[in-house]
Amino acid sequence: MIDRVIAEVSVVPLGTSTPSVSKYVAACHEILKAAHDIRYQLTPMATVIEGPLDGVLETVRRMHEVPFEMGAMRVVTTLKIDDRRDKVITMESKVSAVEKHSH
Repeated sequence: MIDRVIAEVSVVPLGTSTPSVSKYVAACHEILKAAHDIRYQLTPMATVIEGPLDGVLETVRRMHEVPFEMGAMRVVTTLKIDDRRDKVITMESKVSAVEKHSH
């Protein structure tokens, strides 16, 4: 069994004193920096994570707690997982697979 997934996560605190969430995103990225066997890429709308399923789920759980630790009273976390068991996938391989069909 191949135990490597690609996930997209967005952690959004609600009811904060400002509409900006960049300080929360930066704090969540500290969790990613410390995570073992996890690769990630920040995008304008979410963060893409690559790693073993258990590691990704645990890392996202820890990221979900960050805004609460910073004083938020409500947090909405969205997680999308691509779990392919027939071959190893990476962030780069997924992009490359699309680009090879582009003219």
